Amino acid sequence: MSKNYITKGSISVAEELSSFLSTEVLPGLEISEDHFWLSLEMIINEFSPRNKELLNIRESMQEQIDAWHIDNPGKEKNLDVYKDFLKKIGYLQEEGEDFKINTQNVDPEISSIAGPQLVVPVMNARFALNAANARWGSLYDALYGTDMISEEDGASRAGSYNPVRGNKVIEFSKNFLDNNFAIINATFNDVNSFCVKDGLLEIGLINGEKTSLKNNDQFRGYMGLSDEPSGILLLNNNLHAEIQIDPTHSVGGTDPAGIKDVLLESAITTIQDCEDSVAAVDGEDKVVVYRNWLGLMKGDLKETFIKGGTEMTRTLNADRDYISANGSHLKLSGRSLMLIRNVGHLMTNPSILDQDGNEVPEGILDAMFTICIAKHDLNGNSNVKNSQSGSIYIVKPKMHGPDEVQFTCDLFSAVEKSLNINPLTAKVGIMDEERRTTVNLKECIRVARDRVIFINTGFLDRTGDEIHTSMEAGPMIPKAEMKQQPWISAYEDWNVDCGLETGFKGNAQIGKGMWPMPDEMLNMYKTKTMHPESGANCAWVPSPTGATLHAMHYHQILVSDRQEALSERAKASLDDILTIPVIDDLESLSPDTIQNELDNNAQGILGYVVRWVDQGVGCSKVPDINNIGLMEDRATCRISSQHIANWLHHSICSEEQVIDTMKRMALIVDQQNSGDPSYLPMGPSYNGIAFKAACNLAIQGRVQPSGYTEPILHEMRLKFKSS
Repeated sequence: MSKNYITKGSISVAEELSSFLSTEVLPGLEISEDHFWLSLEMIINEFSPRNKELLNIRESMQEQIDAWHIDNPGKEKNLDVYKDFLKKIGYLQEEGEDFKINTQNVDPEISSIAGPQLVVPVMNARFALNAANARWGSLYDALYGTDMISEEDGASRAGSYNPVRGNKVIEFSKNFLDNNFAIINATFNDVNSFCVKDGLLEIGLINGEKTSLKNNDQFRGYMGLSDEPSGILLLNNNLHAEIQIDPTHSVGGTDPAGIKDVLLESAITTIQDCEDSVAAVDGEDKVVVYRNWLGLMKGDLKETFIKGGTEMTRTLNADRDYISANGSHLKLSGRSLMLIRNVGHLMTNPSILDQDGNEVPEGILDAMFTICIAKHDLNGNSNVKNSQSGSIYIVKPKMHGPDEVQFTCDLFSAVEKSLNINPLTAKVGIMDEERRTTVNLKECIRVARDRVIFINTGFLDRTGDEIHTSMEAGPMIPKAEMKQQPWISAYEDWNVDCGLETGFKGNAQIGKGMWPMPDEMLNMYKTKTMHPESGANCAWVPSPTGATLHAMHYHQILVSDRQEALSERAKASLDDILTIPVIDDLESLSPDTIQNELDNNAQGILGYVVRWVDQGVGCSKVPDINNIGLMEDRATCRISSQHIANWLHHSICSEEQVIDTMKRMALIVDQQNSGDPSYLPMGPSYNGIAFKAACNLAIQGRVQPSGYTEPILHEMRLKFKSS
């Protein structure tokens, strides 16, 4: 936490944040330091009281819901009675007349290209660059390095290059090409040459015959010479693939056509995250967050690191240049279109204090700083462009209902005006991860209809809020059973239905959640077709490799066709969404079932929290109780802590049992992290800050605002940093 503050009008700014703004952010923007701070001071004075009032409304509604469940046990099963109550307190709003969104200047990566989406902690420059550069990925590498290709029959991936495994990779890749870029009377195994003549792709076969693609419109361009191209650019379902040709390459030299690799357009968009995947608790941390975003917007971010014993420096990829089928120059972006996820409305941050010495809402700071920084992209202060359409894309999480969406839109308007940015430049992505937003999603979209570019479901946060909102309704079912409940499938369908109903098709993204197991890519490939099938034109993946593999699903499924078909179905049931997943038969919970559930939740909390508090790592691959690596962020921690809190509250378990479980699981987590030289073991003393934080999340979970983990995590991380 900053010890030194600079006075700017009536607010106090952490010295490091003030210096960063004046020396790094503002040069090149024609915004004076005095104007920036005066504008922010005015915005803070206007919006902080509104922010506080919205949080008070959340708390008041929760108190009324708690009291209603206590006074009316079991009445929530009568959905008409339950809905009348929710309407009476303003939790459930009446839907207005139909409308369509009207967001302008939206890049095609959001409006019309369906594909994978990465979410990455912007605090980590190496990861942020890797994600931004994941627009194009090697299919050969993605297959070779993962469990997508079996290691049977001598196809091991250990050690140096294994030609047996390589041949399996090539076979898979050519089958992919055959299925999506079919050749007349041949397969890609029959090809020995490519040539471009009169704007058409001529394909030579091993038998001496010439052929072409069944659909010549799929040929978009090439690299190199027309009679000996080094790359062939193809297009299917709005996604590009590039066949790379080099007969002198170790792999290309073994291929009749000299094919050395197949590049797939992979992560179409990337969310650079200031929120759930980072641990930013003070001015020092916020400077790291904003500095990396600045480097991405100015195009000069770089990171040097050691990989495989070799020093590497990573920078943003340049655009890719081709000669189009008609002979003109064709340039494609070498990078994902980047969005930035701001912090929600709840948290404050000590990097700026208001006139009364109180911490300022962090979401207000994020809006001012991330929009100001993105102005470098708008002004062309970079050798690489993010938004070709002149927009800034901000994902806003954890909003509760239309009034909070309105607050965000008003805040963006104020920031735009203060920074001399055209109105409606800052677009908003609505994370549909809180129950009050879900049930009022159409009205949330209506409020943001001139800015909205994104709605996305988030199972983990949404389940955490489901548990917390209905804490007094009864004990919740085991966590593993949640996805089989009526509310969750209705919630996922409802999100798509609301998006299609309000004109998202061809205009904005409908997104789905994360595949959490980065080491289980074959399972992902077999199952994640469900997201484009569901009508989602983007879905989260845990790595650039995952993006390349998931991209194949969007070649198989044209999402716009799925959306057209789904728009005819009946809308998902609000009654199903409001069906609370409480346990009907408590006798079904054996002591072993209870303990296993506690073990699983406690181990997940500890594995995540110990890195968050002690190391400042907000997202990482954390081994679960079965040593399967899971991508964890605060959302996973929220659901686990709320589940324990719920069972504690309803006496399914005791506080003593929870603490004993935490101690046993801490030893397992210590063992799982024993190879990390910077790791601080929690046992056998169990008196460290991280262990206490994990216990507090579970034991105090019922009284945390909306069941969020941030207040406890921030408090404990600040305590650790100060110690």
